[in-house]
Amino acid sequence: MSMRLSRIEFASFLTYSPRGQSPKELQSRTTMRALKDDQFIDNPPALMSETIADAIKNNIQNMPFAHFFDVNPILVPIPRSSLIKLGTLWVPQRLASALTKKGLGRSVEECLQRTSAVRKAATSIASDRPRVSDHYQSMIVQKVFPEPEEILLIDDVITRGATILGAANRLADAFPKARIRAFAAMRTMSPPFVFTNIRDPCKGFIELKGNDTFRKP
Repeated sequence: MSMRLSRIEFASFLTYSPRGQSPKELQSRTTMRALKDDQFIDNPPALMSETIADAIKNNIQNMPFAHFFDVNPILVPIPRSSLIKLGTLWVPQRLASALTKKGLGRSVEECLQRTSAVRKAATSIASDRPRVSDHYQSMIVQKVFPEPEEILLIDDVITRGATILGAANRLADAFPKARIRAFAAMRTMSPPFVFTNIRDPCKGFIELKGNDTFRKP
């Protein structure tokens, strides 16, 4: 299947190690679970989504991805792998809302929707993980007017980036003049020796080669 976008820029704020056993790596998995459930943390307690948005806002000048937000993009949350039901937790939407409340983005547009569920990458073996084309075919876009110039996709955790690249291509079909980039609150760092710290802001890219996606860093 031909895609408009074979490569996009992405950024992330936190990292976690799925297999490492050092105290910091074990703590990174606790942090990942707190993010996936948008738990209350710290004292006084605040939602994880709000804590991340606050930390980025307070340190935006030192972030390698500051320019992603300088252009006042609309924030588009990535849909869950399953079909959303009323009352279901949707962490990317919460992240997008928290960032917008801090002035990091013009508005939240929930214009991406799943029409069919896909397998969860986190619980699938590598050969069974959904490809970019699977994500692309499982989503539709509700048009936004006026047509945006800058779109920033928002996700909670990025592994290889297939979901983001599939979503970006759906948006590129609907808004061919828009610049599309992505921000994930956390990225997976595997194998363990590449993990350095839970808070590890970065900017990089996701690239499609054949049927596989590659994320750097």
